[in-house]
Amino acid sequence: MNIPTLENNRVKLSLLDLSNYKYLEPIAQEKDLIFYSPSDISTPKKLRNYVEVAVNGYYNKTIIPFLVYDKEKQMYAGSTRFGLINWKNKVLHIGWTWIGHNFQGTGLNENMKFLMLQYAFETLEFEKVEFRIDERNNKSRRAVEKLGATLEGILRKDVLMKDGYRRSTCCYGILKEEWPVIKHNLQKKI
Repeated sequence: MNIPTLENNRVKLSLLDLSNYKYLEPIAQEKDLIFYSPSDISTPKKLRNYVEVAVNGYYNKTIIPFLVYDKEKQMYAGSTRFGLINWKNKVLHIGWTWIGHNFQGTGLNENMKFLMLQYAFETLEFEKVEFRIDERNNKSRRAVEKLGATLEGILRKDVLMKDGYRRSTCCYGILKEEWPVIKHNLQKKI
């Protein structure tokens, strides 16, 4: 699988692997960065394990992980990925997204999601993109709703968190036929 770098004037998404993940170490140390995630990136070893899982998924064609570079601030900002890629049914998830606190609310996330949605629908020719978000994570839910995704349902107590809490997960989706309108609206914002 040959994955191009996705970029526009604001952001550059390049393939995340074991040769470049160390750029993320300072960001991964930020307090409560991935509070609503079942993953743990709080130490260099845990971050490496997180990236190893992503790299293994890449070689198994179920994950495409990205390193996020903010071109405006000229700094690495975090990570995101396509996951749970179902090539037969042409459905994938965008998620596992975390960017440093200084990058949040700056428009970086919208630019990332635009590039990823464009690639999923226009290059990979997928039929649907899904987002799974902790029901309690109102900030991420609002961000995905602003993109134009539709809440399709809530999976009750389906994910075990690091602290033993069982979260409920909101399932959002964007269909291929909805993409042209969403693309037009996003292009006006970014």
